[in-house]
Amino acid sequence: MRTRIARLLTVLAAVVGLLLAPGLTTPSPAAAQSRPAVAADTWNPPAHLVQPLNEVWNHVESTYGNLYGFRNYGWDQVMANRGSINYCVRWESDAPVSAALRDRIHTALKKQFGTWMAAMVDGGQGHNAWPYTNVPVNIVGWAVKNRSTLQWTDNSVDIYTGLLDDGGAPQCSPDCGRFFHQDGDYSRCPGGAVRHYDQSLWLTEGFQGGAGGDWGQRMGRAYFTGALGQDNIHIYQHEVGHTFGLDDFYDWTPTGQCCFLMKAGSATRITEFDTWMLRDFWRHMKSRYGL
Repeated sequence: MRTRIARLLTVLAAVVGLLLAPGLTTPSPAAAQSRPAVAADTWNPPAHLVQPLNEVWNHVESTYGNLYGFRNYGWDQVMANRGSINYCVRWESDAPVSAALRDRIHTALKKQFGTWMAAMVDGGQGHNAWPYTNVPVNIVGWAVKNRSTLQWTDNSVDIYTGLLDDGGAPQCSPDCGRFFHQDGDYSRCPGGAVRHYDQSLWLTEGFQGGAGGDWGQRMGRAYFTGALGQDNIHIYQHEVGHTFGLDDFYDWTPTGQCCFLMKAGSATRITEFDTWMLRDFWRHMKSRYGL
């Protein structure tokens, strides 16, 4: 589910014009409020999806308003990094983490994020001017309350201990977080820009369901670690959809569609309709990158 806080942050970001991703041109106030021109493209969804896709986009525009003024979608993050994503793992649990479990979590995170990026590849090429056929995921940090929770001694990732948010949950340094520094200034990050994180995988003991937004994804610790061997960790995948701007479908269903990942509880993998919704969002956003 997209939490109320995530929605409010999205609206606030659009209204006040949060700092832009590196390399993007600051729009005028009028331009930020208007729909940008979309360059000629290769938009070719299957005929049976044209109407429901149009319904979805019209619903998103009418519901969330200034989509184009918000500058911290997953798209913005990938483009700012020139084709990659950095993660922090927030381990809000006292359950111990061995080096082997850490590595399995890293492997699963990379694979599951990659399921969405694979949806942007068509016939071996990026769909509709999407410039990347592969988007590597780098896990640059772990955040815990107590160092003893992490049962490894190597320095493959940065470790943040006792650094808590307002709710008492461990977090990686805000000085390294894109959510806090959308201008790309990581000069106060101990490891510099290369060690910054774009999103957090926030695993909370006893948490039910999921939440997602431009900051990352949150779900139960036991759920995620219990699903490490699965092809589709569907709650995580659903929340990543929100990171890239896709909506929930709690109170309506597009014409002819019954079961797809972003309609929570109706599918456990990315479907054809999810794929084309993602591509449609990119179609409307790509002009901000000159594509």
